[in-house]
Amino acid sequence: MWAEFKSFLLKTNALALAIGVIIGAALGSVVNSLVNDIIMPPIGQLLGKVDFSQLKIVLQAATDPADPATEVAIRYGAFLNAVIGFVIVAFIVWRISKMFLREEAAAPEPEMKTCPFCRQLNALDATKCMHCASAI
Repeated sequence: MWAEFKSFLLKTNALALAIGVIIGAALGSVVNSLVNDIIMPPIGQLLGKVDFSQLKIVLQAATDPADPATEVAIRYGAFLNAVIGFVIVAFIVWRISKMFLREEAAAPEPEMKTCPFCRQLNALDATKCMHCASAI
């Protein structure tokens, strides 16, 4: 059973997906820090010393001043930070995918010839068809 599971992980994209999720989570925390700690403070400074993470519309004030969790508010500043973080992550993923797609497109296709018997493609220097085993 263990060998079958190991084979599944290695032969399918499950391992690549797992690695992608782990790297994506790490990238998400880096981007959150980039947005909250580096990008938003200067923007807030330029816009009159505004802390975006504190922007909110209070629907109901806190019933207990000692417990601010009782406040009901729409925190649109936190949402704005999340949107900016998403845009940065999407841009980075787009640039990485463009980089890999460009490499794949740049790779030349090997020269091929068609088997006269089964009409399947084979390498140009092949002497036997890899599909029907006929001499080419």
